Amino acid sequence: MSSEVVTDAPLKTDRVISRPRVLALANQKGGVGKTTTVVNLATYLALGGDRVLVIDLDPQGNATSGFGIDRATVDRSVYDTITGALPLPALVRETRIERLDIVPSSIGLAGAEVELAPLEQRERRLAREVPSVAGRYDHILIDCPPSLGLLTVNALTAADGVLVPIQC
Repeated sequence: MSSEVVTDAPLKTDRVISRPRVLALANQKGGVGKTTTVVNLATYLALGGDRVLVIDLDPQGNATSGFGIDRATVDRSVYDTITGALPLPALVRETRIERLDIVPSSIGLAGAEVELAPLEQRERRLAREVPSVAGRYDHILIDCPPSLGLLTVNALTAADGVLVPIQC
């Protein structure tokens, strides 16, 4: 696994990607399989030949650790994009799985909702950044926290669709 940040990595495919499918995996209830679905679906798509980006928008960071990244070592995360400190492409990291990259989470996201509250267009922070990486991927999957707060709203405004895992 490489821990280097990929900023302008060349596309590792001959296909031209016009626009990726951006899916948020959301449910206000915890423990329903959001992260498990993100990790497994992203892996399946990448092993099938598609380029996939996972954005771990959950402060718990289980998608980040699910791809072998120690959350304690993450110094730059999606928090930096949400708060406007860094552009999204500067946060993309490779995983051990070919064609599968991740924007990791950090515990700092737990306080992001309070920081975002007074800002204009706080619900569109992620949506404004997604186009900057869109040409490199077939699919972008966003793992949401178990809430309907500003982080989940950011994911929903950035997404083309939503998968809602449920537990029966």
